[in-house]
Amino acid sequence: MTRAAVIAGVGGHVPPRIVTNDDLARHLDTSDQWIRTRTGIATRHVVDPGTSTGDLAVEAGRRALENAGADGADLVIVATTTPDRPCPATAPAVADRLGLTGVPAFDVAAVCSGFLYALQAGAAAVTAGFAGRVLVIGAESFSTILDPEDRTTSVIFGDGAGAVLLRAGTREEPGAVLDVDLGSDGSLADLITVRGGGAEERSRGGTPRPEDRYFRMDGKSVFFAAVRRMAQSSRTVLERTGWQVEQVDRLVAHQANTRIIHAVAEQLGLPPERAVTNIEHVGNTSAASVPLALADGLADGTLRAGHRVLLTAFGGGATWGSATLTWPDLPAG
Repeated sequence: MTRAAVIAGVGGHVPPRIVTNDDLARHLDTSDQWIRTRTGIATRHVVDPGTSTGDLAVEAGRRALENAGADGADLVIVATTTPDRPCPATAPAVADRLGLTGVPAFDVAAVCSGFLYALQAGAAAVTAGFAGRVLVIGAESFSTILDPEDRTTSVIFGDGAGAVLLRAGTREEPGAVLDVDLGSDGSLADLITVRGGGAEERSRGGTPRPEDRYFRMDGKSVFFAAVRRMAQSSRTVLERTGWQVEQVDRLVAHQANTRIIHAVAEQLGLPPERAVTNIEHVGNTSAASVPLALADGLADGTLRAGHRVLLTAFGGGATWGSATLTWPDLPAG
């Protein structure tokens, strides 16, 4: 039997504070109807002052370990665009707070594709024999990098974290990560970006522009690129897995907005009801999006043991990725 990484547990966490569309409409030129029509989002969760990405990651990681009935992991990977600090990485502190001091831990930065990049890294560590259990976390406090006056981004994003625990197993087991496809195109870097705060800005000298501190996105271009790349990547990973599209029971796409999710399903020829969605309640949580959707899908019964599941995402970089697995029998508590 072929050694593989198997999903042994999942966990999700969102901060308690809820921001509704009506809340945003009080200071932005927008409305509940405008936001719902264009994004499918009704509410999103936002961190309170003093709560960081690491705090969210710790709670999601703890829940994934509990769901798996596991007391630890040999490797911790945190996918995030909003690390607690530019230096050091957030993952070592997360590992320490989970009682995993001494294990290797590192961050992955691929924006909304970050979880799939981290999943591939974790799965590779397991299949290579480097680790027996890997905790893979996607976590974001995206509200901390949004321009509060920009209605094109402030209405879309929310904060949260999701995690999976991978264990060593065999490819024949339910929960095995069967295949992963990843890609990037750096010529599209300006589609999704925070221009300030890095070496590029600092090496130029002079006074930083205040607007460069905030997240910016070319929404129209992102829409078309995301649909095209997620559909292409999905077809690639399905072919490598040996699945026909009609065999896919659940599509767990990055929760960018409902129009993108439905467009990807349509491109693939999947009925929209096979898409797992939680964006209405949590918004776009970037690297946390896919694992948080997995946790919510398990909790509400949308994901059931034996389902053939296709994961796919598109993010800044530009980056994209897809993965296939058969959903394992996990406790929904």
